[in-house]
Amino acid sequence: MHSVAILAGGDAKRFGGRDKSALIVDGRTILERQIAELSTVTDDILIVARPFSASARAEVSRASARLAEAPSARRRQDRNREAGSPEPRLITDLVPGCGPLGGLHAALSAARGDALFLVACDMPYVTAPLVSYLLTVADDADIVVPRTDRGYHPLCAVYRRACLPAVVRRLAERRLTMLDLLNDMRIREVTADDLGRFGNCDRLFANVNTPAEYANLEALQGHKK
Repeated sequence: MHSVAILAGGDAKRFGGRDKSALIVDGRTILERQIAELSTVTDDILIVARPFSASARAEVSRASARLAEAPSARRRQDRNREAGSPEPRLITDLVPGCGPLGGLHAALSAARGDALFLVACDMPYVTAPLVSYLLTVADDADIVVPRTDRGYHPLCAVYRRACLPAVVRRLAERRLTMLDLLNDMRIREVTADDLGRFGNCDRLFANVNTPAEYANLEALQGHKK
């Protein structure tokens, strides 16, 4: 079994503190888009954030409710009820204030699967085929990380449970840089040559750190190839 986790607990300082998962892209929130894609990969979806506000819980409920309107989602929900598996689970950092590494720690600790796909909540164009591929090639590595001309993408990568001791050690030592974790583990790089089959890399790995980047998403809407 595989698990996926959406990191939704950042401060978003460059975006005025707004909840980036609630930004609208092509008629849907980024969170709704991500849940719709990731729910076709696994039934174990985690959303990691700081203590959830009422508005955050409401956004997750809305995203799940819209997804449930699809026939395939209703079949999946029936299967989940039979297996005792709920829709997206909301979890919080076990070690607060440690950024994405703290989110990874919480997700690996709570995941039902041995392999966990981790994604930032501001990446609207991540697709199920890409995620499935990254999980498929994780058998011989602790971390599967895409690498494009922009560098590594540790917030769109697969981490196996074997990473947990190294994550715990780094949290204790306050060495919180995600990229540095790659030095401790067996990694598999997925290059642009392999990633190209899933679409345009600029689109696949687009994220929203600033209002200007949000505005620029419009240019990528129809740019799937």
